[in-house]
This record gives sequence, structure tokens and C-alpha cells, in this order.
Amino acid sequence: MSFDPFDFKNAAAINEDSEFFPLMSSEDEEEMNNEQVPDILPILPLRNTVLFPGVVIPITVGRDKSIKLIRDANKGKRLIGVVAQQDVSIEDPGFEQLHRVGTVALIIKMLQMPDGNTTVILQGKKRFILKEEVQSEPYLKASVEPFVEIKPKEDKEFKAMVSSVKDMAMNIIQLSPNIPSEAGIAIRNIESTSFLINFISSNMNADMAAKQALLETKSLRDRINLVLEHLTLDLQMLELKNQIQTKVRVDLDKQQRDYFLNQQLKTIQEELGGNTPDLEIENLKKRAKSKKWSKEIATHFNKEMEKLARTNPAAADYSVQINYLELLLDLPWNEFTKDNFDLKRAQKVLDKDHFGLDKVKQRIIEYLAVLKLKHDMKAPILCLVGPPGVGKTSLGKSIAKALGRKYVRMALGGLRDEAEIRGHRKTYIGAMPGRIIQSIKKAGAANPVFILDEVDKVSTDFRGDPSSALLEVLDPEQNSTFYDNYVEMDFDLSNVMFIATANSLSSIQPALLDRMEIIEVNGYTIEEKVEIAKRHLVPKQREAHGLANKDVTLKNDVIEKVIEDYTRESGVRSLEKKIGSVVRGVAKNIAMEEPYNPVVSKKDVLKILGAPIFDKDLYENNDIAGVVTGLAWTSVGGDILFIEASLSPGNGKLTLTGSLGDVMKESVTIALAYLRAHAGDFNIHPKLFEQWDVHVHVPAGATPKDGPSAGVTMLTALVSAFTQRKVKPNLAMTGEITLRGRVLPVGGIKEKILAAKRANIKEIILCRSNQKDIEEIKEDYIKDLQFHYVTDMGDVIKLALLDEKVSNPLDLTIKETPVKQVLN
Repeated sequence: MSFDPFDFKNAAAINEDSEFFPLMSSEDEEEMNNEQVPDILPILPLRNTVLFPGVVIPITVGRDKSIKLIRDANKGKRLIGVVAQQDVSIEDPGFEQLHRVGTVALIIKMLQMPDGNTTVILQGKKRFILKEEVQSEPYLKASVEPFVEIKPKEDKEFKAMVSSVKDMAMNIIQLSPNIPSEAGIAIRNIESTSFLINFISSNMNADMAAKQALLETKSLRDRINLVLEHLTLDLQMLELKNQIQTKVRVDLDKQQRDYFLNQQLKTIQEELGGNTPDLEIENLKKRAKSKKWSKEIATHFNKEMEKLARTNPAAADYSVQINYLELLLDLPWNEFTKDNFDLKRAQKVLDKDHFGLDKVKQRIIEYLAVLKLKHDMKAPILCLVGPPGVGKTSLGKSIAKALGRKYVRMALGGLRDEAEIRGHRKTYIGAMPGRIIQSIKKAGAANPVFILDEVDKVSTDFRGDPSSALLEVLDPEQNSTFYDNYVEMDFDLSNVMFIATANSLSSIQPALLDRMEIIEVNGYTIEEKVEIAKRHLVPKQREAHGLANKDVTLKNDVIEKVIEDYTRESGVRSLEKKIGSVVRGVAKNIAMEEPYNPVVSKKDVLKILGAPIFDKDLYENNDIAGVVTGLAWTSVGGDILFIEASLSPGNGKLTLTGSLGDVMKESVTIALAYLRAHAGDFNIHPKLFEQWDVHVHVPAGATPKDGPSAGVTMLTALVSAFTQRKVKPNLAMTGEITLRGRVLPVGGIKEKILAAKRANIKEIILCRSNQKDIEEIKEDYIKDLQFHYVTDMGDVIKLALLDEKVSNPLDLTIKETPVKQVLN
């Protein structure tokens, strides 16, 4: 460590501006001595500094009292009293905690620093003695009296002492590499003896007590003697240090120098409580003895340890190697948590955390049953597919709790870099293992429940294809030897229970999809949502807003109103937000001590949430020919949509609007072609197709729509428009059609059925092949719905259109020939 007898940082900083640091002459000293000391001065306590007359120093002011004092003094004569406090640990010293001798200071400048602190440039004027305290608030004021300095005769001995002080100071500056040479010039040009001693006293390497003693010494000769003692000791220390450094520099060659530095580093690390290289290696070897890894891994670890022992601790590769070996030790090689095979307890845990989802729960119990019997079953790769908010991710936590396993989650949304899965090679700067290995390390066990969230959101760019990298992870036949580029060893992932989640299967790579067992997590019925709200959402929101059970209660009919009027989703995420809004409204009443009813009513919901967002009555009326209600699947669950078909005089032109995708456009083309080919079956004259333009529209026009599910709805709308027969009220349908008029099955049936229930639909037409999907829904949830299963379009038209006689099918004329005559 370096030894600085002088601390010229403050002096050098001030010396850059001659306005703040003039070198004091004898005339200046005489003028300063003739200045009168005020009888009462505001007193500024200093914690670690002693100010000498004539010396300019910057002071950082942080205490509120001190800032107030400086600002008030700066408005007047700018004179204050500066006194060092006896105990530096006291934050707000009183009059008794101050030294008796201080210095009158002139405020030269006050600066506001960028960090918010206030810095004051002070110049010492004359010393004074504290007498009595005048005031303590808002800051300390005291009465003072001048401090009388005894000046000796300037004989030969005195001049020799002053000369010795200058010479010693110059020698110290020359021997100290950290002291700027400008300090020597400043000392050489000082004319005033008193200022010279004050200047050196202020900047020399002495503690605060020694400097205060110098300030309190009346005789200038005695002060010179004290300064000489300090300088002599400092000069001897510097000379001894330089002699040692010269001797060591001559004796040591490069090898000895490296050894010396390493020994110094070792000593410093031991003093700081750190690990030396030898101790680090011993700790790694000690940890390796307790690992349960195979012979191959042990051999690889020992080889890497030998490589570490040959590496210079000062080299950059040393820390890289240390991090690599620590990762090998942190990974849970063949370390497993014990599974809980109490299947009844597991069923209770799953039922408690999630209402419904019977198919998923059944699959988990089946997995546990097989694992209980066989003990070494490779973990399956489950993929939970469903709209947002149905509990796919939280289901993973429940599975981990039921199994008694560790739980880790990895979000794949927006993942683009393949190295995030496989890791980086160690040769790269900043290399890291992949997130799979990092998550296993975090879990601390080789058999956690591992959630791969949003697997359908994985992206691909120039940095690689992460979905392809997942192929090895999610293949039960391959993941027993998963290779991470950073680890450079195969890691067994076959005991990890991977559970992937996705909103849609369309964007998942087919090869990746083939490796997973797909389990659909469909939306909830209104009855299920009410139960979920009662069991989970309302208690959760009460706790989140600091309310007790007695403070707010939501009955079933109120929860059902929130579901029907303010949410339209398959999951319960929006429902939770709306319940949170209701609870916050109650919390506001409690906080403001306003009268309220703890049992929330429908009127209270209307007052808090405002007017209903969704109107289910909007979907009940199909009293216009050509308008049919269809069922659609969206990313947030099921929904209903209208297909509108209208005719206008023309030459058979087909117009499509409503932001339709290619598949829906093809459905309209197929439906119209089938209708032309089978016009006689529906009592439609062929000439109508040549003399009328057809316009098909699907509201809302700004929302893109696509998919094959609207085929039967398109054909029904066209038949209704051409025959002017209305569609039955409260009827909806879904299904794909062929050019031969066959009705094909479609997906997302449960979500579509839930949407139909929300819209007060009573009858639903489906393909017969979709009957199995209806049987998977609890009968209690669909008891108010009537299902019609069909195989061809003729059955659809018979079921969908009213049998009423149309007296005037089209109240229009074509080429002066009534349409009625054409139909007849």
C-alpha cells in the first residue's frame, strides 16, 4: 500500500483556480491579523477536518442545520466559526462536544454538486476560543474571544527551523510519487512563516487530534517544533520504504516477482476472508467426494481439475474453469426427490387447487399409478393445449405438489436463440449453459416437474431454431443423453416430468408435436366458473386487498352476472380482474368509512363495473332471411358469429366481405357451387343464380376470420336468402362441408358449446362425428341444450329453416318479370 505524508487533493483542486487559492504574503497575513473577530459567530462543527488560518479547503455539507447555517451566513458578511468536534461518531454535536479552539472562516463560494450535496469553499482567517453557547436552534451560535498567538523573535535558530521545515517538505514531495510537483512550487513560494506552518499542518499525514493540538498551540516556535517532529517521522518512513523497494527490485527476477505478487495476493485474500487458489481447489475436491455421479463423469471432472491446477490463477481462463467445475458440482447428478405415491392424497391436491379439468387430472393419476407399480417409468411429455386463463401453468404447480417434486418453469415465449436451449460452447466469451441445465441446477433434483410455458410461441431466426433443439429435450427415447454445449457431458433428463403449455397447435413444429401427448384443456362452463370464483378467485382477491371474509361476500347470482355481462372468455383471467375491481370498490368504502352492504348485490356490481360490456340478447334474433348464427373458435375460447347473405338484382356476381381468410372464402365458393348443383332439392329456380348478385358478409368487418367451421353456416345462409325462409330462433351450427354436401367434423367443440350457452342458444347442429366431444362434457352443464347430429347438408337445411309458407319470396322484379313468376 502507498504511503502519502501529505494529502494535497483538496489543495490541488483549489489551486486550479487562483481566485480561491492565492499564496499569502506577509502583507496579507498582517491584514488578516488586524481583522476583528465578531463577538458572536454561527458555529459549523466539522467531523474529520481541522481548518487553519489562511488555508482554503472545500467542505461537503450534509447536515440540515449546517446547510441552514451556510445559506444564512452567505447572505450576510459570510463569516462563520469552524470548530472540530471531539467525537466524530456524533451526528448532531452540541456545544459541549466541540473543541474549545476554532477558526473564523470566510465563505468564498457555495456550490451545488451533481449528486445533490452542497460543497462550500472556506478560507481560514483567525483563531478564536469558544466562550458560551448563545443559541442551539436552528443552528449553533456562540460567543467567542480572539486567540492570541505568541510570535517569537526571528533569530538565526528560528530561521534555521523554518528552513528545515521547507527542506523536509520538499524532500517528502520528491520521494512520494503520488504527490504532484506543483505542491513543491507552492511551498517554495510561500513568504509568510505562519501561513507556511498552517499550510503544511493542514496537508500533512497526521490524525485529527494532532492537527487540533497544532491549532491550539499558542507559540509559533512550539508549532514549528511539532511540525518538524511529524515531518521527520514521515521522511524516515519514506526513505526506509524506498530502500526496501530498491533492494527488492534488484534481487527479484520475473519468476521471483510473480511469486512475490502471488504471495501478496494470497495474504490479502486470507485477510479479507477469501479463498486462495490452493484452498479453492481443495474445496472443489472435497465437494466432489460427496457427488453420486458415474465413473465417466468422475473421470471427466478429475481431468478438468488437473487442467485447473496447471492454469495460472492470474490468467483469464482460470475463472472460466472454476465456473465450469462449480457447475458440474452444482448439477444434481443422480440426485432425486422421493415421489409421494399416495394417489388419494394426489387426487385431493389436484381437486383442491383446480375445479374441473377432469381429463387432465385423470391422466396425472394414471401416470402416478404406473410409476408406483413400475418405479422406473420414463416420464411422459404432456402438452396442455387451451385458451389463456384456464389454468394450464398453475396446473403444473399442483402436479409438483401432488408428486412431492421440485417445480421449475421456463418461459419459451419469443425464444429465438438455439443457445438458450443447448447452451454456448466454453470457447466463447461469456459462455453459459442452456436454460434447461440452469433450471435443473436451480431445482436441485434430477426429477422435477418442468413447465415449458408457451411452447407455441417459440420463434426462429438466424441464431438457430430453438424448436428443433427442443426435439431432443422432449423425446423420451433421446433425453436420457441430453447434450449441453457448455457442460460437454450427457445429462439424463428422462426422469424429468416435462409439461408443455400452448394456446394453439397450429404453430408448433410437426416433429415436436409428435413427441408430446396432447391433452386439451377446454374452457369452463358458467357453472364451473361460479365454483372457481367461490373457491379460489374471491378468497384470493380478498386476501390481496387486505379484507376479511366478513367484509365482502359475493353470492352465486352476483358472480354469474359478472361472468355473463362483463367477461367473454374460456378461462377465468378476466373474471378474476372484474372480481378484483368489485373487491376494491368494497375496500374503498371500508377505508373511507362509508356505509356499505358486505353482501354485494347486482346493483353494487353495476355501480362499480359500469354498464354491461356484453349483451347476450343481441344474439337471440334471426328474424331476417339469410342470417344464420355460427359457432367459431378463437385464441381466447369459443365465440358466435353471424353469416349474412343478401341478394340484389344483377348477373350472378359473388361478393365477400368481413376480412375473410382463404379457407372461409373457399367455404362460400363450395356452398354456392353445391347450391347451384342441387337447386331443385331446395325448390330454387336455376335462373335466379343468373339474375341475382350474392353478397356474403361476416361481422365484424375489421376482425380477420378464417377456418373451415363456417361451411354449413354459409350454405344455410345462402339457402335461406334464395328461398326467403327464416332460420329457427336460438339455433347455431358448426361444421365443414364438401362439394358433395357431406358435413365433416371440426375442433374446439367444448369452447363453441360454452359460447353458445353464453349467447342463450338452445339448439345446436353438429356433425355426427363430433358426438363423442359432447359426451365428454358433464351432462349437468349442457342439460338445457338440444343437439342435432347430421351427416349431409340436406339434414342441416331441414333442421335449420322454418317450414312456414313464403307468400312472396322476393319482393323485387327482374327484367320486368316478377320473381314470383320465375319461381312458379
